[in-house]
Amino acid sequence: MNVKDKINYMLTEKHKSKRDFAQELLNLEPRLLSTGKAPSESTIYGYLNGRREIKIELIPYIAEVLGVKEQELFECNIEDSSDHNFQLSKEIREIIKLLKYVPNSKLYELRDKLLAYKRLYEKSW
Repeated sequence: MNVKDKINYMLTEKHKSKRDFAQELLNLEPRLLSTGKAPSESTIYGYLNGRREIKIELIPYIAEVLGVKEQELFECNIEDSSDHNFQLSKEIREIIKLLKYVPNSKLYELRDKLLAYKRLYEKSW
């Protein structure tokens, strides 16, 4: 998943329209290095639609509008896997983040249980 896709996914997750995102971004008064001016609303739509490359100097502003750390726009998470035909819900991502606190023995039990569910699912198809 590239940065544009990640931004669009986060917008969907936060129930935020591209228009609202563009307005909030412009309200922060970002400046492009090439022009010294803020990007136009149509330029921002171009970023979101993949017609234009997102300028690196906009990343801090984009992260602020989305309420995330800049690094989150570049992270490759389990949701980015090509094996998945769906996007993970907030609840599933929360569970994944909490797994680091589970003792190894319980992780093995959880893995075994999930594998059993997978086998049942595969049998039903």
